[in-house]
Amino acid sequence: TIDLSTESMMPDSDIDLLVTGDELMSGDTVDSNSAMIAQALMLSGQKIAQKVTLGDERGRLMAALSESTQRASVLIMNGGLGPTRDDLTAELVAAAAGVPLVLHPDAEQHVRRWCGERSIEPNDANLKQAWLPEGAELIDNPVGSAVGFALDIAGTLVLTTPGVPSELRAMLPAVCARVTHKLGGGELYRLRLQTFGIGESTAQALIDDETTHWPDDVVLGFRAGMPQLEIKLTAAADTPDVQRCRQTLERLFGDHILGEDDTTLAGAVQTVLRNQDKKLVTAESCTGGLIASMMTAEAGASSVFEAGFVTYANDMKHSVLGVSEATLETDGAVSEAVVVQMLRGALQRSHADIGIAVSGIAGPGGGTDDKPVGTVWLAWGSADDLHTWHTVLPTDRRMFQQLVAAAGLDLVRRQLLGLPQLPHYFSRKAI
Repeated sequence: TIDLSTESMMPDSDIDLLVTGDELMSGDTVDSNSAMIAQALMLSGQKIAQKVTLGDERGRLMAALSESTQRASVLIMNGGLGPTRDDLTAELVAAAAGVPLVLHPDAEQHVRRWCGERSIEPNDANLKQAWLPEGAELIDNPVGSAVGFALDIAGTLVLTTPGVPSELRAMLPAVCARVTHKLGGGELYRLRLQTFGIGESTAQALIDDETTHWPDDVVLGFRAGMPQLEIKLTAAADTPDVQRCRQTLERLFGDHILGEDDTTLAGAVQTVLRNQDKKLVTAESCTGGLIASMMTAEAGASSVFEAGFVTYANDMKHSVLGVSEATLETDGAVSEAVVVQMLRGALQRSHADIGIAVSGIAGPGGGTDDKPVGTVWLAWGSADDLHTWHTVLPTDRRMFQQLVAAAGLDLVRRQLLGLPQLPHYFSRKAI
């Protein structure tokens, strides 16, 4: 069994994380910021020792702030820097440090510039964000109006960050640099491989079966998502052991690997299309345009995505894509003959080189004995190299659509790259 913990390579650190906001306590907002902060710190060779989540209540926040500044080397506060009365972070940090709030000139300039770029006249609520504890150093916010700040309280480095995820993400490099300067450490080596069509348990079993010795200083981890599985290698440095582990993963999961870092399935398809100077067309029924949506969500889609047809009703399949009324009558909309004609029609009506067509029964109703809920037919390829497959995916409607859309893109990717046309998730009748 391979240890999935990264703690063995992390130094002992006293980093506390205090996350604030009533919306987190009510469940209206899911706390994704904590994971973002933890992952950024891990890449800097640090880890969080304690995390506390509290609502916007002065007494509890002050108690947590006081406890951390008596014990921790670093306290990262997330949230509470905005313009409203329940944004208490600056006020509470000033109280903990025993200093007044002052109008910070650089923070004021930042707020006024931010408002000016949006043709907004700054009011008192906007300028509230420029009142910071005396002696605080700014942490630039390149996205939003609320700057972060750093302040030393009795030897504890207090770093404050906004609760808006996009703003936090933009500020994390500066935050991590301050943590590293305070505690030491350095960046870890991390490889993130994005895969599709293989589950976490299957991946772990393959590694266990094929690997007699895994180096103790190379940590393997998984992050399951929809529709991808991320496989991670983490080590203190890029070493020969790391490269051997990477080669093992590439050997075991080669045709399932989409790319590294934040590569998406649609992004991987775009890259191949662009490299081959080809364009894609989609003809969708049961997925309702989800495949086209995945493609166009990626920047640069206009150079590789020709068109998307969503022909949900049978008369639209006939009038828009030219599917034979007789075929619809005799074979039904969810059939091999219909998806073939959908794909041929989409290719003929566009200038695309390759396409994908899908038709299925997403449920929860509409199934029959011959075609139960979850039945789907897919056709993919070019006019002179066209393939089909039929399977049954007995899951809920949303998951069905996501799986079918992802599988369709993967089949196109495989054909373009000359990979095995029948991946194991079809041969095993499951994605």
